[in-house]
Amino acid sequence: MANIASQKKRNARSEREWLENRRMTSTVKTHFRRLESAAEAGDRDAAAEQHRLLVSRIDKAVQRGALHSNNGARKKGRAARILARAS
Repeated sequence: MANIASQKKRNARSEREWLENRRMTSTVKTHFRRLESAAEAGDRDAAAEQHRLLVSRIDKAVQRGALHSNNGARKKGRAARILARAS
């Protein structure tokens, strides 16, 4: 454990940031599962809506630094393939 005040503050900040990043990546995974279930059910409208929400979440996570830009691009490409399979 840190003894220096600035390091204690930095540790607390790092934990807060880690939790926020974890929340964003978890949300992206949840939206992926929703998109896949809509695609498997054959519901094109629901799949299109879930795809739109997923891409929005991925863009926000990339913008805030929770995901690397290449990782976000790869996830969006994968989502597009899932949507195309549903159509």
